[in-house]
Amino acid sequence: MRISSFSIHPVAVADPPIRSSYGLHAPYALRTILVLTTTDGITGVSEAHGGEGSLAALEAIRPMVEGMDPFQLHALWMQWGRPANEGDRSQTWMVPGENPRDARTRAFAAVEAACLDIIGKAVNKPVCDLLGGRARDAAPFSAYLFYKHGGGGGTGDDARADEYGECLSPETMVRQCKQMVDFYGFKEIKLKGGVLEPEVEIETIRQLRAEFGEAYPLRIDPNCAWSVETSVHVGVSLKEELSGGGYLEDPAAGMDGMAEVRRRLLAVGVETPLASNVAVTSLDDVVPAWRADAVQVVLSDPHYWGGLRAVQKLSDLCEALGMGVSMHSNNHLGVSMMIMAHTCCVSEPMKFACDTHYPWQSEQDEVLVGGRVKFVDGCVVMPDKPGLGIELDMDQVARLEERYRKLPFRKRDDAAEMRAHVDPNWERVLPRW
Repeated sequence: MRISSFSIHPVAVADPPIRSSYGLHAPYALRTILVLTTTDGITGVSEAHGGEGSLAALEAIRPMVEGMDPFQLHALWMQWGRPANEGDRSQTWMVPGENPRDARTRAFAAVEAACLDIIGKAVNKPVCDLLGGRARDAAPFSAYLFYKHGGGGGTGDDARADEYGECLSPETMVRQCKQMVDFYGFKEIKLKGGVLEPEVEIETIRQLRAEFGEAYPLRIDPNCAWSVETSVHVGVSLKEELSGGGYLEDPAAGMDGMAEVRRRLLAVGVETPLASNVAVTSLDDVVPAWRADAVQVVLSDPHYWGGLRAVQKLSDLCEALGMGVSMHSNNHLGVSMMIMAHTCCVSEPMKFACDTHYPWQSEQDEVLVGGRVKFVDGCVVMPDKPGLGIELDMDQVARLEERYRKLPFRKRDDAAEMRAHVDPNWERVLPRW
């Protein structure tokens, strides 16, 4: 059995005007669907970041994949997938999916997932059972809250209903969270911070705790928007609210900044764990982060960490070092949703509920036959179907690809969106507070 066809489909997915320290999301998020077919007629699918950078990396790996035995993933990793050792691979300055330093790793991850889908179908086993068997039968996810402007994403005749409305205050964020929890059943809550004044975001977390109680662990992620001093202030102010399974994610920039925040918090008796998907982005970063006590919870991502098996390695390393592990998210469709769920279920040390942007995308854009992936009590239950357990609706993929071709942009640029729609003079400044 060999790979006989390598098909790349760039797609555009409606995205609401949600905020982060990077800026404002565009009306459409860019993703890439990869379809591999074997000489035996077995098809494997995957999903990757979108835009011209992702497409170029996938085109570059194509010659190594066409004609390849899909079982021989280690050889492909040795030839192509190893992350770059030189340069800054952190996500401090570049939005996820736009850092050229991890482009090769992301391309490998897409190919790996599609190959595992093929292998699972060939042996009639779910992907999670190929990788040592499932450690859990369902992958838990968290309610991922964003401050947002009015609008549901899309443009013109394709504009979407605004499900959550404008959410730029603590009260409206509590409303947003209640909608998500009621619909999806999430049991943990994450707030994307670094958008409004720190005191407003502190009050948002406090109101969420008051509404949902201690049974719902809370976390906040300002994407490095705060100075060390502000990070410590927030950590002290939210000592109680972030306790009981919560954490403070990437409050300050860089490993040194994170380590200093941790040192100062411990000095005043605040033991809230610090999490990161910005300072720690590869296995090479984990031990230095542990030695500096800069990060206590590492946020994985099967896309830019290099695939499902790479996250398994990360999880085992974190467990050996006594560190926690969870999963980062980006805008995604149901293919990535299932890749993430399988990854979680084969990574036993992953005790924190994973992030997901899935509630921010709509049924109208789903590319899976049968529609959106279903949540049960905030979890994605592992299917018994072989491979990833999904099938692509290629007519829908074609519609989303046609939409991509009509868009004027080919990369994610949250700063440009801020300047176009919120503040013409906006620049991303770190720290902002």
